Amino acid sequence: MEIILKQDVQNLGFKDDVVSVKPGYGRNFLIPQGFATLATPSAKKVLAENLKQRAHKEAKIVADAKALAETLKALEIKLTAKAGGEKLFGSITNIDIAEALEKSGNAIDRKFITSGVVKRLGKYNATVRLHRDVIVELPYEIVAEK
Repeated sequence: MEIILKQDVQNLGFKDDVVSVKPGYGRNFLIPQGFATLATPSAKKVLAENLKQRAHKEAKIVADAKALAETLKALEIKLTAKAGGEKLFGSITNIDIAEALEKSGNAIDRKFITSGVVKRLGKYNATVRLHRDVIVELPYEIVAEK
């Protein structure tokens, strides 16, 4: 079954992608939730026309995302957490990284940050997806709270 995604769906595709999924997944989840529409020939023609008209706007969005990526690479993020030795009491997740980015003036939604769960002090990297074509590695450090 071919569908057109209305928004980004993790592990499936990005907005306006035509993807093939199993019929049950499309009929019972994606379409009722509003994540996708059925890819009929007329819907594909409308999508192609919309993509053609949006192409020049997309170039500006990609340029802005690349500029933001350069500012993120220059940031030095230090997160403080309670620790006993090298081990943290709790963990650091993408929510904590999103809050630190917001304090530095760069508001990025936490669902676009992939870091995993960190439970030790040290230096780590998080992956930030600013656009479907712009993905940046964000270094951060976890230090013990005094």
